[in-house]
Amino acid sequence: MKFSIIIPAHNASKTIGKTLESVRNQVFKDYELIVVCDSCDDNTKEIADSYGANTVEVDYKRDGLSRNKGIEMAQGDWVMFMDADDWWMHEYVLTMLDAVLDEEVEDILCFSFIWKSIGYIHQLKTILPAVWNKVWRRSFIGDIRFTDIPYGSDADFTKAIFDKKPRLKIWDMPFYYYNFMSEGSLNERKENGEFEDYGFLPVNKNKSE
Repeated sequence: MKFSIIIPAHNASKTIGKTLESVRNQVFKDYELIVVCDSCDDNTKEIADSYGANTVEVDYKRDGLSRNKGIEMAQGDWVMFMDADDWWMHEYVLTMLDAVLDEEVEDILCFSFIWKSIGYIHQLKTILPAVWNKVWRRSFIGDIRFTDIPYGSDADFTKAIFDKKPRLKIWDMPFYYYNFMSEGSLNERKENGEFEDYGFLPVNKNKSE
């Protein structure tokens, strides 16, 4: 199997349908879809089941721990993460990634995205320490896991992976729509609209395009 797509979800019934639709619409079909329903008391699981996802229910109340569960379940050569209120931009995302990924050449591929709150294509001059705009070789992840913190565990995970000095490919192609500050999201619920600075990772000057 080529791709494992992991989506942590907490009471995401209002948004996850669009997320899952963007996956189901992919022309490339060699993937598995894993939805980890964390402390859900709505019909998120039923919606995910209707899209043929491999669903599991947990009670972590932590998106990082939910992603860890997804990693444990994953069987694909490459791991991708999505948030339950975001979506892929078109139906050829996996087709294009399949054409360029080579596990003999790279461990991580970073791609561009649309940032809703700003409204422009993010250019990869620095590496945002998010997990959803990257493709991760599962064997390179190894035993690295997300930390048990309520916010920003993706930054810790990304740093731990980059500390292993991965072979990195940069592709400035916008595949992902980051629905920042959607209603009910963790970001939207942060008090006073203040966000911690988790930093950016420098791009290797020898990156591929």
